[in-house]
Amino acid sequence: MRYRTIASIGILAAGVAAFAGADAQAQTYKLMTGPQGGVWVPLGGTLKAMFEKTLPGSSVQTLPGAGIANVKGVEEGKADFGFGNSTSTVDAIEGRKPFEKKATNVCQIANLYPQYFQIVSLADAKVGKVADMKGKTIAVQTRGNTAEAISADILKANSLSYNDMGKVNFMASYNDAAALLQDGHAQIFTLGTTIPASSVMDLASSRGITMVPVSDAEVAAMKKINAGYVKGTIPAGTYPKQDKDVPAIAYSAHFIASCKLPADKVYAVTKAMAGHIADMAAINKAMAKMTPKDMAEDIGVPFHPGAAKYYREVGALK
Repeated sequence: MRYRTIASIGILAAGVAAFAGADAQAQTYKLMTGPQGGVWVPLGGTLKAMFEKTLPGSSVQTLPGAGIANVKGVEEGKADFGFGNSTSTVDAIEGRKPFEKKATNVCQIANLYPQYFQIVSLADAKVGKVADMKGKTIAVQTRGNTAEAISADILKANSLSYNDMGKVNFMASYNDAAALLQDGHAQIFTLGTTIPASSVMDLASSRGITMVPVSDAEVAAMKKINAGYVKGTIPAGTYPKQDKDVPAIAYSAHFIASCKLPADKVYAVTKAMAGHIADMAAINKAMAKMTPKDMAEDIGVPFHPGAAKYYREVGALK
C-alpha cells in the first residue's frame, strides 16, 4: 500500500511538472496586420492559425495596423510580428523620416508579394492624371500608413501637397475611404495593397471609377524620394470596365519579426510559411508561385537568424 501511495505521488508530481513545463512554454504573440479592406487582415488570420499550430500551447493575437505603424510596433516591443512594406521598412532601418531614429529590433522573415499604390477616382470627377487631383476632395489613410506616405510623395513629385487639395480626409480603413466616394463626399481615394483590392471592387460595383495612371517621369521623381519605389502595372481587366493597363507605383510587401524572438521559434514559423504557400495564396493569389528563394530575396532589411537558418538549409540563401 505504501509503495502504491509513493508511486502515485511520484506520478502526480511528474504530471504537475509536465504541466508546469508546458505552461512555461505557452506564450501569446502579437501580430499586426493592416486596415480593413486590405489583404493583410485575412492573411493575418491565416498566419495566426498556422503559427498556433506550429507553436503548440501558444496563441497569436492579431491587431489592426499599417505599414509604418507595424514597423514602429515591432521596434518598440508592442508587437512580435507584422506586415511591412519594403519602402517604409528600409526607411526605418536607415533612420529616415517618418522614423525618428534607426530601427534596431526589426528583422526580416519573408518577402511576400508586390503591392500597388492605387489612385481611384470617380469617373465623373474627370481625373486623368495626378495633376488633375488639384482642388479635389481626397481620402487617404491615417498617418502611420504607408499608403498615406506614398500619397504625400506622389503629390510632391507633381509639385503639389495636401494644401492644394480641396479637402483631405484621413481614414482609418480602405472601406471607409471607398464609402466616402460611394456617398459622393470625396472624389478620389488612395490605397496600397494587392490587386484586385476588395474595397475598390465594392466601389466599382455601384459607381463608375477611373484608375489614375502614373507617368515614367513621376516614377523617376518618386525614386529620387525613395529608391524602393518601382514601376508596376495594374493589368487591364483587374477592375470592372478597366479596358487598358494602368501604370502604377509598386513596392514589396513582406513579413517582419522582433529580432529578440528566439531563433528556434522564428525558424519554425518561417518553415511553416514556406510549407503552406497554398494556404496564403488562397487569400492572395499573387503568392501562388512564391518559392523559398522568393521569400529570401534581399530587400535591405536584415534577416532574423531563425529565418536565415531555414533559408540556408533549403539553399535559398548563401
